[in-house]
Amino acid sequence: MLRNYLQTAATKRCRKHMLETDEFVSSNSEGFIMDSVTISTAYLKMKNLCINISNEIQADIKIHNQHILPSSIDLSSITSAVYSTELCKRLRGFLAAWPPSSPMPYVNELLVAISDFERNLESWNIRPVQGGVDSKDLYHNYIMVWIEDLQLNLLDLCKAEKVPWSGVVTKYSTSPFAEEMFEKMTKMLLEYEVVINRWPHYTLILENAAANVERAIIKALERQYNDILTPLRDSIPKKIGIQVQKLARRQSTTHYSIPSQLGTFLNTMKRILDVLHCRIEDKLKSWNSYFPVNGDHKSAFGEQMNAVTVLLRTKYKNYIQAIVVKLSSNMQANRSTRLQRILEDTKEADGEADIREKMQILGSQLSDSVSNLHEAFTSQIFVAICRAFWDKMGQIVLKFLEGRKENRIWYNGSYHALGILDDIYASQMQRLLGNALQEKDLEPPRSIIEARSILSRDTTNRMESSTYLYF
Repeated sequence: MLRNYLQTAATKRCRKHMLETDEFVSSNSEGFIMDSVTISTAYLKMKNLCINISNEIQADIKIHNQHILPSSIDLSSITSAVYSTELCKRLRGFLAAWPPSSPMPYVNELLVAISDFERNLESWNIRPVQGGVDSKDLYHNYIMVWIEDLQLNLLDLCKAEKVPWSGVVTKYSTSPFAEEMFEKMTKMLLEYEVVINRWPHYTLILENAAANVERAIIKALERQYNDILTPLRDSIPKKIGIQVQKLARRQSTTHYSIPSQLGTFLNTMKRILDVLHCRIEDKLKSWNSYFPVNGDHKSAFGEQMNAVTVLLRTKYKNYIQAIVVKLSSNMQANRSTRLQRILEDTKEADGEADIREKMQILGSQLSDSVSNLHEAFTSQIFVAICRAFWDKMGQIVLKFLEGRKENRIWYNGSYHALGILDDIYASQMQRLLGNALQEKDLEPPRSIIEARSILSRDTTNRMESSTYLYF
């Protein structure tokens, strides 16, 4: 009997606290003007309700600890069951009538209050009851809708982008569109800090959404710059393992010049890879640290972000290779700039001056191409393309030597040609970058080293005096 009285008293006490929030769940609530002030006020009152109910339970615990009631009566357990059940009904009705559209500050404040109520019961050793407050259950569906809306909103912005912003670049020489999209995504993710602090498993869902948006940003960029990327597409490997060199045979004979917008595009891809994507990934990784060390969720995290990293690296590498193929194809357009033809026309008696004269037009064209690269790209990309271009020209000498290992007539000319290529690329990069150039940037690429290796093995006796040949 006493238990029933206590339950009835708790119900009446709970009703008294809920009076201030009745208006938000009554049939008359449809007449409310849903402006931001009204909504935030409503959420504040619901937050205060959670706090007040929690205080009531704490007061009951103090009464119970004074041993006023019979030992068989656990006042706090009896009343908390009523309070938790009634509070859950009120919260569920309120959220249905005033659904949270996103993790706004006032929405997060209520979430924290509900979660704290639940944690307080646990800390007070009060067992959860069926139909009682379950913060995750109350908010789960809304959180899933938020994340879906976040993703769809950003994807729609990507779909709307058709052409690049004419003449507009950021201070990083990148696309403003990409910078703004990643800034929006970063800000939106930060809104989930409160959610993740309590339920870190949502990190996996946010990771998947972020990865989808990043892929959409990449597609949008390629769509925006389609006109300048189209000439490069034949030079991009269609499958992993296909060598770009094999595709060079199908290149157009039209002279290719680097457009400034290609610089903006590739600068943007590189910045996404090195900076913007990493910011998103680092934030998600910090949230992932909230998982237990051996949890299943922890092991699954990172797959989507890693896939985007691989995609970005592959595209960046392929575009650089395609640019190099285009530039090297320029050198194949005329007999006077075709390096293999120059090597074939050399005589055994030709010295460095003779080879340099025969390579004069080629050298001038190579220098112009390097200058063109410097005008379009940031320093890091400029160096990467120059070294790939240098390696590509070295491959021509290497292939020439590999096909003539038994005929040393052309060795002397090849030796001098390698030195001239080194001079052209190294001097041009030093001229354009100055002290910004690192020592490793001037080291000969692999094809040059391999070509010299052939010469050093086969011509040791003939060219023993040349220290340039050894390394």
